[in-house]
Order: sequence, then structure tokens, then C-alpha cells
Amino acid sequence: MSGVAGFTRDVATAAAALRRGQLVVYPTETFYGLGALASLPEALARLAAAKLRPEGKPLPLVAADLDMAFALWDAVPEEARRLAERFWPGPLTLVAAAASGLPAALVLGGAVGVRVPGLALARELARLAGGPLVSTSANPAGGVSPSSSAGLAPALLARIDLVLDGGPTPGGLPSTVVEVRPSGARLLREGAVPWSEIETSLRSPLPSSGR
Repeated sequence: MSGVAGFTRDVATAAAALRRGQLVVYPTETFYGLGALASLPEALARLAAAKLRPEGKPLPLVAADLDMAFALWDAVPEEARRLAERFWPGPLTLVAAAASGLPAALVLGGAVGVRVPGLALARELARLAGGPLVSTSANPAGGVSPSSSAGLAPALLARIDLVLDGGPTPGGLPSTVVEVRPSGARLLREGAVPWSEIETSLRSPLPSSGR
């Protein structure tokens, strides 16, 4: 841990840092996120400490595509597939029963949350890193979510390794979070995707996608 975060505009450099277990701040379709490779428990522990995140609060993930996201779940509920087909890539986090073997920091109540982000740069970062990435807001717990690299808190910068600077992000509302269980879907946090649109999608037939 260097104590002074570096900056880059090269996504391959950021992906290599993630594979080495380093902590990387990167842009999403809403705010800047703080990331680590989800398969590296030591990096996840460093990330939680860097963010001063309370114990027992799971870390949300982003994935490069639907296949990478769906592999995180024990099974893909029909309603989750329907919402993914409709709203991904985009600011909708779906929570479903976790696949076995995931690090404990990612799982709460047997479930894990993931989205395929609307920003192509974030999807490419996950693809080049080789797996899903943590995508918690890039601020100390309780702080303001930054929409540019200039808005990152100095205290956080001192505890991470690298910033992938993709320019300003739109900000606005965070991702909407929906849990999908066999009993149905329920709203955990309303955000950028209105619950009314999600309800409409759930009432519609499942799109034919060839999957």
C-alpha cells in the first residue's frame, strides 16, 4: 500500500492493478466507485478498511456482462433474468441467492448483489480484470459520493492504490436495488431506475433472448 494513490486513464493498467490485489477507484454510470477484484478476500478486507465500512454490510458488485453476473448466483430466477434483459447495462442492482464459494464479505443472508453498469469503461475494466468487481461508492462511510476524481476525499486517496480517471460522471441517484427470491421481487432501495418501471417489466412477458 503506497499511501499515495496514482492516477491513470488507461483501463488495462487499472485492470492489472486489480489482478494484483490493489484497490482502484473507477467511474460508473452514476458516481465513482471503489473497487477490488471480488475473488480476492484479502483485497476485499483492505477495501472495507479503507472505506471504514461497518462489518456485516455486504459489498455490491459490477460485472462485464450478463454471463459474468449470473455466475455469481446459485440459480438465475426468471424475474431476475427479465429485469436484467430489460435494464442492463444500467443502474439496477439485482440481489439473488449466492453461488457457493463466494467470499463472505460479498454475501448477506445467502444473497449477493450485482449489476452490469451502464458505462462501457466500467464493463471493460471488469472484463480485463477477469471477474466481477466491488462497486461501492468511492467515499469514506457516510461521506458524499464523488462524481469526479477531483471530488475524492484525501483520506480515501491515502488508503487506496490507483484512480482510473474517466472524467466527470452524471451523478444523480445511485443504482436501484431489487432482491429477487422464489417468493418474488422486492425493492430494497429506490434509485435511478423507478420502481414503477420495474413493476411494469415484471408484468411483461420474458423477452426472447436465445438464452
